[in-house]
Amino acid sequence: MERRHHHLDRIDEQILAILKQEGRISYQKLAERVHLTPRPCQERVRKLEQAGYILGYTARLDEARLGGGNLILLLQVSLASQSGREAQRAFEEEVSQRPDVLSCWLVSGPFDYVLRLRCTDMAAYRAISDTWLANRSLRIDKIVCTPEMQPIK
Repeated sequence: MERRHHHLDRIDEQILAILKQEGRISYQKLAERVHLTPRPCQERVRKLEQAGYILGYTARLDEARLGGGNLILLLQVSLASQSGREAQRAFEEEVSQRPDVLSCWLVSGPFDYVLRLRCTDMAAYRAISDTWLANRSLRIDKIVCTPEMQPIK
């Protein structure tokens, strides 16, 4: 889909801020909050979607109630310094297939990736990290693990 350039005005910015927090808000309520009638408000949302400002709508989930463990870990992973794109592809393929990896970002700095991982306990994490470290195709140099205590924002 071709992304058309769209200049954001004050109302567009308000719409995006509201949708970021309340993605399921009705057009009627959204229109009231930005002081428009529903039809022009709906048209603005459609244009924001077409321009690529709105990529989709998601639900925030209670990770603890979903099963699979209540332990959420933040992992910083660095690959061997000369491992190249082949190791990156292998690592990205590995984490993409794992339901216990909640999210993964390629980052810059001393680490290559930051992940959120859900485990039943530290023994389960140890089994995962041992498997990853032993997998030569992943070329993992180091994994630093930090438990998530409480979400703030």
